[in-house]
Amino acid sequence: MAAHPFFRELRLTLRILSRNPSAVVGGAVIAAMVLLAVGAPLLAPHDPVKLSLGERLMAPGAAHFFGTDELGRDIFSRVLFGARISLSIGLLVIAVAGVTGALIGATSGYFGGKIDNAIMRLMDVILSFPSLILALALAAAMGPSLVNAILATAFVMIPKFARLVRGEALVVREMPFVAASRVAGAGHGFIIRRHILPNCLNSAIVLATLTLGDAILIAASLSFIGLGAQPPTPEWGAMIASGRKFLMDQWWYATFPGLFILFTVIGFNIFGDALRDVLDPRIRR
Repeated sequence: MAAHPFFRELRLTLRILSRNPSAVVGGAVIAAMVLLAVGAPLLAPHDPVKLSLGERLMAPGAAHFFGTDELGRDIFSRVLFGARISLSIGLLVIAVAGVTGALIGATSGYFGGKIDNAIMRLMDVILSFPSLILALALAAAMGPSLVNAILATAFVMIPKFARLVRGEALVVREMPFVAASRVAGAGHGFIIRRHILPNCLNSAIVLATLTLGDAILIAASLSFIGLGAQPPTPEWGAMIASGRKFLMDQWWYATFPGLFILFTVIGFNIFGDALRDVLDPRIRR
């Protein structure tokens, strides 16, 4: 019995990825971060929010692998639980921005004309602002909270998905199977859902992988300036903000959360670059 086309495509993609050193390295970093995040309750030796003033600002050692903060909380435990929060933030941002942007882009590209022109000019206006500055302004207007930081970050990501999917939709709408659906009496919603969006999926997946690291970085930046996660939430950006005043003497406080952000963002960027190459039909065999 022949395998379903989806599973054949998946096996081919995984086989090509396994031969790509960048994909292997990036995937390993991402897998490590996911395992640390999922296993945080089992791997963390201490409660991430429990105070222990008698152990404040201890250097890294056997009792506290990454040292402690000014309230005696174990930084290693906080970094592990911070991985859960930061990865969840990134996934939520990409989910909201990806779905919203894809629907906007597919609609714009499919209908074209004045609708397309109006939507794309709006996306251009949003893109004209630096992403971090716009997210900062939105988060400040809505008030400091993790939910608002996620919404603000997702908003600035929407135009990237909209423009990408719109470009793909302009090509797909001219395909014979789309014309055949119109002749058969299919409605616009059915065509967009059944034909336009599925044929834009590969490009959207690549963009999601590439921008997930950016989403984590922007959200961490918002937490760093007090507009994202609030104390005592163990979020990487907030931990760096708290540790910056101790950087000269207690270097470990801000360094370890910063390194985890660095490795996570690099991991997603490397894997996204490799995935973009793998999903390019010109290199498939």
